[in-house]
Amino acid sequence: MKIVTWNINGVKARLGNLLVWLKDSNPDIVCLQEIKSVDDQFPRAEIEALGYHVETHGQKGFNGVAILSKLRFDEVNRGLPGDDADEQARFIEGVFSTDKGVLRVVSLYLPNGNPIGTEKFSYKLSWMARLENWAQERLLLEEPLILGGDYNVIPEPIDARNPDAWLSDALFQPESRQGFRRLLNLGFTEATRAVTDAPDTYTFWDYQAGAWQKNNGIRIDFLLMSPEAANRFSAASIEKHVRAWEKPSDHVPVVAELALRPA
Repeated sequence: MKIVTWNINGVKARLGNLLVWLKDSNPDIVCLQEIKSVDDQFPRAEIEALGYHVETHGQKGFNGVAILSKLRFDEVNRGLPGDDADEQARFIEGVFSTDKGVLRVVSLYLPNGNPIGTEKFSYKLSWMARLENWAQERLLLEEPLILGGDYNVIPEPIDARNPDAWLSDALFQPESRQGFRRLLNLGFTEATRAVTDAPDTYTFWDYQAGAWQKNNGIRIDFLLMSPEAANRFSAASIEKHVRAWEKPSDHVPVVAELALRPA
């Protein structure tokens, strides 16, 4: 089973690329972030025509997450628990049946947090704490669980071409990195680093200053696997060629493959 996370940076603007990629890459489950679309305006029909079931948690103009799946959804949960006043659409969980039992897959879009010293950074850290609490509870189920998404965190200096350029950015603050490490320490395995320690392994290149052409990237998109998912893990990759397409997202698809089959 091929499970992918991709910050699409506007599903309507990138629909052509998304449809071509779905045909070429043939993923089983896709976690999309930053769809920038309300639910009833998401281009569902075009995607369903390729054999996918579609569930969204949208928001007008910004944010928004979705899961596309060849497997039928047994259950869908929208919104990260822990703050009833939080109206930002950043979290959706899908539950599926496989030959090995239940599989849970989350598409999440963690807050950016800039600028530091404002309520935006406080919101980022509180969101991370809520995610940690939620994940801790889900892990008690002892089921395969994948947390896929744009985490807006640069975990280590090796995850940036120029770490010094990010020292004053919310993505590279000690608090952000510690929050990500606490999540990992609950027992998750991060798919990409499970297969490579290579530098210059990035998932995001800014549109500015020729970042793509210079490979001036960062790695902020991850698939975190519970122990039960990691036991089925077989491969990981980053489909960075998509960044060179016309009108690309500034992020690229990140892939994990698991030895699971639809029920």
